[in-house]
Amino acid sequence: MSKEMEWNKHFNIGVNSIDNAHRKLFSIVRRLVHLSTDENNGPWACAEGIKYFKNYTAEHFVDEERYMQSIGYKGYEVHKHLHDDMRYKTIPALEKDLTKSDYSQESIHHFLGICIGWLTTHILIEDRAITGKISNRWKTDHAGADMDALKNALIITLQEIFRLQVEIVSEHYSGEDFGSGMIIRLIYRSTDEKKVQVFMILEESLILRTVSAMLGMPLTKMDKLVMNAGKEISLKVVDQLAVYCRQTSQYQLESSHFITPEQFGMTFYSEMADYSLLLNTGYGYFAFCVKS
Repeated sequence: MSKEMEWNKHFNIGVNSIDNAHRKLFSIVRRLVHLSTDENNGPWACAEGIKYFKNYTAEHFVDEERYMQSIGYKGYEVHKHLHDDMRYKTIPALEKDLTKSDYSQESIHHFLGICIGWLTTHILIEDRAITGKISNRWKTDHAGADMDALKNALIITLQEIFRLQVEIVSEHYSGEDFGSGMIIRLIYRSTDEKKVQVFMILEESLILRTVSAMLGMPLTKMDKLVMNAGKEISLKVVDQLAVYCRQTSQYQLESSHFITPEQFGMTFYSEMADYSLLLNTGYGYFAFCVKS
């Protein structure tokens, strides 16, 4: 995990105040990693460290937003929405897990893994776009009625299939690693030959819990049986979503297969997804991304 947090010049966007804040954020995360792995530290130490990270992040977002406004940055509205998503949805959702588990090492590593991944991609892409070093990936911000309809349909679908309470963690999932699991890529073709790709990432604990419940027996290994069952569940998720969104006859499945994190990264980062959601089921995380 520490290797991902090493500071290098590629993180610099060329604005001293912002670059210094980013270095400070990574320094705080490194400290949290050490706290979480030191058996002499209790939950209180990690809780205080995470509180400090949260407060510093909020201050940094405000400062960065002021800078964007001062230079008349055209991507300000979308960028602020990304900040708000992290500030008001992702961090509070992760905090619930921390509190529920009494700051277990697993929940802390969930928190840190998502924060590290978010910071890395956000700085390298969104923040560097402020100074024109790279193009902004989020060309459009799917907020409003369409996003609300998708979120509601996805939450209902997942609750029906997994029989679990589901909570939105992020409306702008950026490919952060949230633990071992499987990634499924589904390709659909519309009646007018338009291709749509759907990516679903299911955390190992969620898949094992779901398939174990289906079979009425405990499963502890991600073998072929579990993987194939997970893929079929994923297909059912999309089928049910199509019913809720009234698009059952518009798209036909062309292919479905597992992909590696590296393959996902190459496809995902080449161009941003139209919709990219991260959800928590209480037994594992679930990411849902659509690219047209």
